Amino acid sequence: MLRYTAKRTGLAVLNLLIVMVAMYAMVFLVPGDPASVALGPRATPALKAELVTRMGLDQPIWRQVWNFFANAVQGNLGYDVWSGRPVLDQILEAFPNTLILGGVALGWALVLGVALGCLAVVWRGGVLDTLLGLLSVSMIAVPSFVIAIYALLVFAVWLNWLPAIGAGTAGDIGSQVRALILPSFAIGITWVGYLARLVRASMLEVMGEAHIRTARAFGLSEFRIVTRYALRLAIIPTLAVLAVGFGSILSAAVFVETVFSRPGIGTLIISAVAKRNYPLVMGTTLFMTAFYLFIVTAADLVIARLDPRVRDVFRGG
Repeated sequence: MLRYTAKRTGLAVLNLLIVMVAMYAMVFLVPGDPASVALGPRATPALKAELVTRMGLDQPIWRQVWNFFANAVQGNLGYDVWSGRPVLDQILEAFPNTLILGGVALGWALVLGVALGCLAVVWRGGVLDTLLGLLSVSMIAVPSFVIAIYALLVFAVWLNWLPAIGAGTAGDIGSQVRALILPSFAIGITWVGYLARLVRASMLEVMGEAHIRTARAFGLSEFRIVTRYALRLAIIPTLAVLAVGFGSILSAAVFVETVFSRPGIGTLIISAVAKRNYPLVMGTTLFMTAFYLFIVTAADLVIARLDPRVRDVFRGG
């Protein structure tokens, strides 16, 4: 287990290094130098040179990457070009909003997806199973930002049931919950269909095992067999993909926060890109990448702990 943990941690660090090199490569691939793009065509050469020095772009790229990595290890992701504030402080202010949005979206999607998957198995082969299958595929096919736009038009503009923008009034829990409904719906609805199909497929595989046939022989109802015995085993593959799914949900939150004008990582990144604030863009990208790799690596270690076969496959590869 220690060897497996070391390998998975090493791969995560390697991915971070690749992301940092890719970020700096993209900065140099942008037409024109970053200082001219950020300051505009009317900036004086002296002002451009000052900004280049402040951003560290006058050094070789390998030294820039090394300095960025060395500072990041110490918790220093650089400073905002315009405000001078530490990048990490701005990220830590915005990240809880994105984390709450993603967590709520994943939570209700998991509950509803598992429920629909169980119902599809109980009434498998029937009309309800077919309808749930069509509904699940439809949910998966529609992008989150499209759902966000239409949800905004229907429930906020036409029906005026829910707020269109913002995160609610500070200190007012009811207002914040109402402002969270539409964004979390737009993000989670896609995963409802995906989780429902995954639970259904896993459940059908479990339903053929010996202990399920024994439960049927004792006269237990199909609903009780599905929810009390089969679900315990069928939910394991679903939980295994939630780590990857949570990363995708956070990515979708970037676009949804922009549509609903919610404070969060998405709004922070969009604003930084518009202002050509490269330290803030790179710091935010690195932070989100590190968080995603942490979640995936932790999930892999938990699964490997529960199922030693995973470690054997990794060792064999």
